[in-house]
Amino acid sequence: MRETFVLLALAAANTGIAMRMVEPMLPRLATDFATPIPVVASVITAFAFAQAAAQYFHGPLGDRYGKLRMVTILMALSAVAAFGCVFAADLRSLIAWRFATGLFASGSMVLGMAFLSDAVPAETRQPVLARFISGTIIGQSFGPLVGGVVTDLAGWRASFAVLGAVFAAVAVVLFVRTRRRWDEGPRSTGPVLSPAVHLAVLRIPRARGVLVAVLFEMTFFYGAFSFLGPMLKARFDLPLSVIGILLAGFGLGGLVYIAVVRVVLARLGQRGCVTVGGLLGGLFYLAVLFVPWWPLVMVCTIGVGFSFYMVHNTLQTKAAEMAPHARATGFSQFSMAWAVGQAVGVAAMGAGVTAFGYAWMIGAFGLGFLALAMALRTRLHRL
Repeated sequence: MRETFVLLALAAANTGIAMRMVEPMLPRLATDFATPIPVVASVITAFAFAQAAAQYFHGPLGDRYGKLRMVTILMALSAVAAFGCVFAADLRSLIAWRFATGLFASGSMVLGMAFLSDAVPAETRQPVLARFISGTIIGQSFGPLVGGVVTDLAGWRASFAVLGAVFAAVAVVLFVRTRRRWDEGPRSTGPVLSPAVHLAVLRIPRARGVLVAVLFEMTFFYGAFSFLGPMLKARFDLPLSVIGILLAGFGLGGLVYIAVVRVVLARLGQRGCVTVGGLLGGLFYLAVLFVPWWPLVMVCTIGVGFSFYMVHNTLQTKAAEMAPHARATGFSQFSMAWAVGQAVGVAAMGAGVTAFGYAWMIGAFGLGFLALAMALRTRLHRL
């Protein structure tokens, strides 16, 4: 089981790298394709849209044909798509191949959590899921570094070649080491991609509660976090590289939570995690607005990351139980609600910042995250 866990976490980490590696290469792509950077940024948008849309299919396919089987197949297809980026002749073809990469690669996180939820007893599941998501956190943290360094040394095509080679290696090892387990776990019956598959989950009251909770969680939390960078630029006039380092504290805070999750759960329980996480999240968002010295922002972003995962990891654990007969589909809907919440949060913050400014809106959304956590505390037993 430990080997399977490591392989799934590695697959999720490579997906995280694939998601974030393009950001530092945008200037090089703009030069090579003689296209403005805002247009070239469509390479990132294509991946994001594909990642969100693909969840409709990944969950039901995993429930029907097996989570490990689908992760292996999707990793192999991700390798093909990444190598397609290597040979892209123009920007349109690169965008198309990045869309394909997002379509295939995004299944590793959802199906990995669903498989582990099937295999791990409920009483020990939350720490296991917390450790599993460390793969994605590490991947997203190192993605810009990998993309930037390899692009500087050998060009952007080499970056995609390295990504494709890792995807291919993960697919091969998954096939060799997990094939005997492909038929483990519960299987669904009936139409695979029918809307009825998703509607059956949505009819479950606790499922609707978890999905609404994660949608508002991401609306408040990500809406505030997405505008910390512009706020820091306006307030301290920092170089973008320094702002990037400060915001990376979020990932560090997530890793700190994962390191102490067993102790935190033993001391606080799930209700305590939601309560303390909400309080700390709201306070750190307010603190970042008033710190007099910009290096102290790193303390705030680490605290924001730690508090977010206290709440989010609890909701992930609840998502594992909201539809035990169709866990992969349930996690797919959880992922879609997560993505929609991000989009709504960014749009709402953008409109609010125009009218009220960064400080008022970040403070309001930080307090919204706190209020949501307090509401969850009273209703957690129903989820």
